Order: sequence, then C-alpha cells, then structure tokens
Amino acid sequence: MKTKTLAIIIAAVFLVSAAVSALFFFGGGRRVAELYVDGELYRTVDLDLVSRRESFTVETEKGVNVIEVERGRIRVSDADCPDKVCVRTGWLSGGDMPIVCLPHGLVIRLSPGGGVDAVSR
Repeated sequence: MKTKTLAIIIAAVFLVSAAVSALFFFGGGRRVAELYVDGELYRTVDLDLVSRRESFTVETEKGVNVIEVERGRIRVSDADCPDKVCVRTGWLSGGDMPIVCLPHGLVIRLSPGGGVDAVSR
C-alpha cells in the first residue's frame, strides 16, 4: 500500500512539473502590443518585459497620440483627435477589443508574444 501511494505522489509531481514547463516554454500567455498606423505595423511592445511606466508619441500627418505602457498593459493617454474615443477606451491588457483612433488611423491590439524587445520599432 505504501509503495502505491508513493508511486501516485511521484506521478503527480511529474505531471505538475511537466504542465508548468509546457506553459513556460510554449506560450505562457505573453502579451505583445502591436501598433498599426494606416494598416502598417508601426511598433511592437512586449508588455511582459516593460519594467516601469513609459510613454512615447505616435505622430503622423493626421495627428498625435501619446501612448503609455506599464507592465502588462497599454493605453492612449492623450490625443489631439476631436472625439478622443481612443483615450476613453482606457487600458488594454487582455481580450479581443483593440484601441482604435479612426481620425489618426491608429490601431493597438494584443497578439501572442514572441521574441520581441521590451520596446522596439
């Protein structure tokens, strides 16, 4: 009876460690934000690698959007568009709903992560 219990415990530990390893190596839910301007990829940000709050500006001939990133999330903190729907959308940290600024042609969406720098162009 003792040997059977020990075998079950060893098997359970093995299965749990295999599951954790699989999650770590095969997409443990990395969040990468992709910023598009007029349908063209403008910039990618690996939200899991951001260490502190940062902001940058996306400036085109159509207008200006200020983007703010924190670990695990991204938002448009300011824009010079008339309706500011992109600003009111708030933080994007999950789900399928992108941040869109139609007047400026800006779309921010999350995609499965890959080997991307913390903030890259």
